Amino acid sequence: MRTAAIIGGGVIGGGWAARFLLNGWDVRVFDPDPEAERKIGEVLDNARRSLPGLSDAPLPAEGQLSFHAQIAEAVAGAAWIQESVPERLELKHKVFAGVQAACDPDAIIGSSTSGFKPSELQQGALWPGQIVVTHPFNPVYLLPLIEVVTTAANDVDMIGRATDVLTGLGLFPLHVKKEIDAHIADRFLEAVWREALWLVKDGIATTAEIDEAIRMGFGIRWAQMGLFETYRVAGGEAGMKHFMAQFGPALKWPWTRLMDVPEFTDDLVDLISGQSDAQSGAYSIRELERIRDNNLVAMMRALKGQDWGAGAVLNQQDARLRESTALSGGVDQVGDLSQPILTLSRAVPLDWTDYNGHMNEARYLEAFAASSDRFMEMIGCDAAYIASGGSYFTAETHIRHLAEVHAGARIEVRTQMLVGEGKKLHLFHSMYEGERLLATGESFLLHVDLKSRRPCAPSAEIEAAMQRIRLAQAGLPYPDGAGQAIRRPG
Repeated sequence: MRTAAIIGGGVIGGGWAARFLLNGWDVRVFDPDPEAERKIGEVLDNARRSLPGLSDAPLPAEGQLSFHAQIAEAVAGAAWIQESVPERLELKHKVFAGVQAACDPDAIIGSSTSGFKPSELQQGALWPGQIVVTHPFNPVYLLPLIEVVTTAANDVDMIGRATDVLTGLGLFPLHVKKEIDAHIADRFLEAVWREALWLVKDGIATTAEIDEAIRMGFGIRWAQMGLFETYRVAGGEAGMKHFMAQFGPALKWPWTRLMDVPEFTDDLVDLISGQSDAQSGAYSIRELERIRDNNLVAMMRALKGQDWGAGAVLNQQDARLRESTALSGGVDQVGDLSQPILTLSRAVPLDWTDYNGHMNEARYLEAFAASSDRFMEMIGCDAAYIASGGSYFTAETHIRHLAEVHAGARIEVRTQMLVGEGKKLHLFHSMYEGERLLATGESFLLHVDLKSRRPCAPSAEIEAAMQRIRLAQAGLPYPDGAGQAIRRPG
């Protein structure tokens, strides 16, 4: 089991702890704050509810979390050490000195700094090349971007190991090869922040109106296409050159105040905080975090369906996760065929729940359909086979809802083949949370020629795979609930 050490357990440090833990790492935390364990526990509650639901493949078993009174205890033997202490350079230097006095020489030390350059962090360090900027975005357990900022002191091997670890956590490491204050993303955010302060101070807009302008318009565009690609589309068929020719003159107009920053007077602070309280004060911070997480998961899962932007990163991570489970490969890779076969393992996403607070009935069908798809793939009816002209169509389905399940719960579906010969395939799926039976789904499918759209016999290879399963499962009892239907009243 790999171990990560988190130095500083605030909002960002807690997010890092959740990202590592839920991806199977053991995590050790050092933070002198007596409330650190409670605060990280609350961040973890939100992460357990939201992060696993981004994946359509099972995450590894959660790692072990521990809290330590000394930096040396936390970092000893850790492969990754993430510093997330307040943005004071002298404090960070002190932390790095303590870390390097006790850590392994080949451990990676990442800093969450949003502003300092890596060369500034490396000054006076025992091993400067061990320290690298790995700047995340909140919430760390959901958003994929990590700005990896390096110097000449960081060798190629170290950079490669760092990006491999981050990618393995489902993150998107963006290697910033030339250091600059505030890196890349925060420089954009700072420009928007400065403009927003002026708009509020000058009475042009309230905090709520500014947020509406972002979230109702360009914020959604940016989420899936960024800045330059968005403007390329805005240029129409003539592309970016046309856009720049059309809007380039605006750069000379007084549309921005940029470095002209309003003074942070008590009046300005009171004005902004008062408007913010009126805008969002009806919710606690924990409630706002859950609302934020719900929205992020829904948007990122939508992008996942298009294999675009952050969604493409999630799909790549799913592929890596599936390779390490029984949810890939053919019948030869399944293992024990004599028992119901694991055909689905995943968490319940936030957007699978309904107004009653539990998994929506339509999602049970989606889960069982995914299990049927996995079974088809396992016996040889994969994408290549379907492209050649053969597939299975579902003719009948019956679902029994036996127990509630909620967002974040880890579910498994195990499948027994009741009939598998000729053109007929009869499957019985059982869904569990741990040992608790949640639902059963019975599906009857017919093999079809995709050209004629009529039932026909499958290939000899599929027949042989079904026969192996039929013989292996011959000793299984007929499952309770199979063959049932909704009873007529009376």
